[in-house]
Amino acid sequence: MTGVLLAAEGAAASSGAADFSNDTWWIVLIKAVGIIVFLLLSVLMAIWFERKVVGRMQIRPGPNVHGPFGLFQAMADAMKLLFKEDIMVSTAHRLVYVVAPIISVFCSLLVFAVIPIGPAVTMFGVTTPLQLTDFPVAVLYILAAAALGVYGIVLGGWSSGTTYPLLGAVRSTAQVISYELGMGLSLVSVFILAGSMSTSEIVSSQTQIWWFLPLLPAFVLYIISMVGETNRLPFDLPEAEGELVSGYMTEYSSMKFAWFFLAEYINMLNVSAVATTLFLGGWRAPWPLSAIGDGVLNTGWWPALWFLVKLWALMFFFVWVRGTLVRFRYDQFMKFGWKVLIPVGLAWVVAVTAVQGVRQFVDVDLTTLLWVLAGIAAVATAATFLIPEKQPEPEPAPADEPFDAFAGGYPVPPLPGQTLPPSPRKARLRAQGEPTATLEAAPSIPTEEEPRG
Repeated sequence: MTGVLLAAEGAAASSGAADFSNDTWWIVLIKAVGIIVFLLLSVLMAIWFERKVVGRMQIRPGPNVHGPFGLFQAMADAMKLLFKEDIMVSTAHRLVYVVAPIISVFCSLLVFAVIPIGPAVTMFGVTTPLQLTDFPVAVLYILAAAALGVYGIVLGGWSSGTTYPLLGAVRSTAQVISYELGMGLSLVSVFILAGSMSTSEIVSSQTQIWWFLPLLPAFVLYIISMVGETNRLPFDLPEAEGELVSGYMTEYSSMKFAWFFLAEYINMLNVSAVATTLFLGGWRAPWPLSAIGDGVLNTGWWPALWFLVKLWALMFFFVWVRGTLVRFRYDQFMKFGWKVLIPVGLAWVVAVTAVQGVRQFVDVDLTTLLWVLAGIAAVATAATFLIPEKQPEPEPAPADEPFDAFAGGYPVPPLPGQTLPPSPRKARLRAQGEPTATLEAAPSIPTEEEPRG
């Protein structure tokens, strides 16, 4: 652990912001169009990839008819949605109903603008980074774009004018508030060690060590939060087909539905790219490949390959989780976000800040500091498990009172443990010698001669 922190300190000292001074307007245009084409093709590939992997997990072939290995199945699905009849609900707010999916797609396309896919390369005689743009607060820009994209879901559910979409929109609001906080806290420790919020400088700071090693708790916190942020199983509460039909998308069809579908998969690519950039070294080759030929595999167009490998490894994680876990209940979902993720994130940020502060302003041996922190963590863990939880006081047993089926004005069946009062009608029939079997399971209905109670 000592070596890891020392390497992290040395890596954070280096600065390697991307240089865009040679970019011309047509180079910027080529990059922007290339990003859009890359995302659209990646979504088609992700749909096929997810269906194929889930099929294998369920011991079935998955798409295997249209095209080689079923690769054209996603294209066929896209064409089906393109030519499908577009239906609009009569109770919908027409303008917001149409604009909502556009908001989701537009915001999802913004994130890759600051993602470094590779180092500087020569493109049509111009030396330029494989990145559209970068600025000192690029990660905050990513969080802002992701947060704005949720307005598409919220407005889409509200504008549909029916119950289930509205419930999905409200759930989405609560989900974003809960898991955006956890995601933001997981990134703060990266800013502390890297000393920057620029994506290209964060990648440059991981020359010696990737941040997921010294910041493993923050990495795990981000991985959990990114699944919740993209509304994927087991956190797909805004859709929840089993209880909300399809949530906020219930009243959408044709291309409007396809836009929501497209935004969801692009957001999966976005959060995977952010995890790759901030925790997994970005476009840098993994060790020992990075040591081959004095880092020749970290130059030219090779780094784009390493970036894609890491990106699709995280996409496989999305599919793996979907095929493995079941959906949370809503109370479990909110409890996990507010009582587990956010406290853990706050504690980790405080710990990283304390370690960095002590190392910079106090002359203390790093090994001693680590032993002290380990002792504090051990004491806190022991206190958590050894201190008994306060047991709630038992509720007093309810007094035995006669059950009145008509107390609220309407006949109701008795609850377990309750018994009906004697029926005057049953007693009269019994006295007359008539059968009373049909009256055993139902309370008596009083007549004018028989008062209630």
